[in-house]
Amino acid sequence: MNKLTRDQMAARVARDIPEGAYVNLGIGLPTLVANHLPADREVVLHSENGILGMGPAPAKGQEDHDLINAGKQPVTMLPGAAFFHHADSFAMMRGGHLDFCVLGAFQVAANGDLANWHTGAPDAIPAVGGAMDLAIGAKQLFVMMEHLTKSGESKIVERCTYPLTGLRCVSRIYTDLAVIDITPKGLLALEWVDGLSFDELCRLTGAPLARAQ
Repeated sequence: MNKLTRDQMAARVARDIPEGAYVNLGIGLPTLVANHLPADREVVLHSENGILGMGPAPAKGQEDHDLINAGKQPVTMLPGAAFFHHADSFAMMRGGHLDFCVLGAFQVAANGDLANWHTGAPDAIPAVGGAMDLAIGAKQLFVMMEHLTKSGESKIVERCTYPLTGLRCVSRIYTDLAVIDITPKGLLALEWVDGLSFDELCRLTGAPLARAQ
């Protein structure tokens, strides 16, 4: 079984972001998507700390640490980019002005519920940030995550056991093993990695999974 690398996952997500889209990339894995958007495709990247028009990550040694995304990572800016107050940024998020958002997750349920901000551990520091606003405000929500936890448990579940970020908000899941749509009839596997059978994918997924025809 050939699991996708993080960059391969990011490239796969980038393929599904269309020309002209306004997109927020969440903290962590999703930030890699910026590095794989084709240069000839106009996609406007948004950051909740008040940026429109981010480009790929800067080359090593070219970082400007006054120019960062919401995850405090150095970013670049494309021609025509803009800065604004974070209140205006949240108005964009809450007002339905983002076409797509790509977030990481601890769990995604079969009905599209998302848990991505807190594991419920007593020593964890809650830090939901703008995730709730993005999950509900974006027209489509993609989740990008590893299929399994470090202990081998599926992150795709019948029902989330962690505190929820949003209800029935996820439309598609991208993992290192598969691309899975969330439909009114349940989870639908669109594709999976070479060397992995559909039956094995079902075994590794913690909710019933159908195969796209």
